[in-house]
Amino acid sequence: MNYPQVYISEQGCPINLVGKTGQAVQISIHPPSEYICANREQVLPDWKQQPFLWVVIVLQQSRYQLVESTPEIETEKERLREKFMRFGCDLAFNLRDRGYLADLIDPRTGYPLLSHPGVIPHNDTAVVKALLKYPVIKNKCCVLVHPVWGTAVYPSILISEAPPFIIESVTKSIAPMHGWKEVS
Repeated sequence: MNYPQVYISEQGCPINLVGKTGQAVQISIHPPSEYICANREQVLPDWKQQPFLWVVIVLQQSRYQLVESTPEIETEKERLREKFMRFGCDLAFNLRDRGYLADLIDPRTGYPLLSHPGVIPHNDTAVVKALLKYPVIKNKCCVLVHPVWGTAVYPSILISEAPPFIIESVTKSIAPMHGWKEVS
């Protein structure tokens, strides 16, 4: 497959959003990582005929550094997961309504939400590390290190066959419904 390196709204910049509480959200669109290419049928067994797939990385800034496991941090992770699941479902169903296959990966399980689960889970952190080159800290679970937010980052993944410009357009149109507005 011959993909451009990365597709983002302005070369070198992800879609930058901010929520009502001031927490940032960064969204970028990429060709699939080597892991997804090598394991597509094991992760997404229903997805066999798509010539191109795009990975949408959604990074949400957390209120806390996510290196420990405390009741507050677990509550925050669940809040961010729910926020992504709501946004991701809206994005995926909007893309599906336009005739494009799309699915989001449940950050907790690593399995697709709208397709049959495969025999192996998806690893969001590993894919973000591969595509964005962010370092990872390995303790009980792997934690990303964002260049600005440190370990206060919650990664999530959506996969679609829709062209990047359509993913970007739909993302920008539905983000305000989730309390996210674009910043420059």
